[in-house]
Amino acid sequence: MRLSPAMALATVVGSLAYLGLTILCRGGVSAFFAEPALVALTVVYLAITVAALFSEGNLSRGDREDRSNRWIIAAVGVNGLLMAVLPPDTDRLNILSLDGTATRWAGVVLFTVGSALRLWPVFVLGHRFSGLVAIQPGHQLETAGIYAVIRHPSYLGLLLGSLGWALAFRSGIGVLLTILLLPPLLARIRAEEALLLSQFGDAYAAYRARTSRLIPGLY
Repeated sequence: MRLSPAMALATVVGSLAYLGLTILCRGGVSAFFAEPALVALTVVYLAITVAALFSEGNLSRGDREDRSNRWIIAAVGVNGLLMAVLPPDTDRLNILSLDGTATRWAGVVLFTVGSALRLWPVFVLGHRFSGLVAIQPGHQLETAGIYAVIRHPSYLGLLLGSLGWALAFRSGIGVLLTILLLPPLLARIRAEEALLLSQFGDAYAAYRARTSRLIPGLY
């Protein structure tokens, strides 16, 4: 494991608790795992959790942090908690459900792609990746690989993963929760870009001019 022991423990315990809450809201173990798509969703979820243990993700304040946007962490956290409860619960009760087994499997695919895209930048950035908006010691601007195309691949991954999770439970409410993720994530992006611009100046301005925020060629 490359995470600190405390973060590794928090990741494992938090992930298992989250999954347990989701299973409970879907009606229990038997009801949850009776649906093949949800079995696949669980396998992907656990695989991503294990992979995260080998990353260098952290909550370091580094050399300089923009503390004004910490509210975004709470907003995203509340959204995530609602995602653990409402999609499986509405799936169980068949409330505002999007019909079709194909919807579930499309959700599993989106969740897989989104989760991989969410985690990939953590490995690329290493110690520079923090849950806080901060400049880390020895921070260098990353412009290669996927960062040569979009500036915030991890946030795109979060949105795709959230939408995939919602669809795996056929949840219209989950789709709405994904949409509600946009305002805090866009606020976070603005804060990050302002901090990077103040740190790297013209180099970041030029990088920003030739790349997209989230969707290549569109935004």
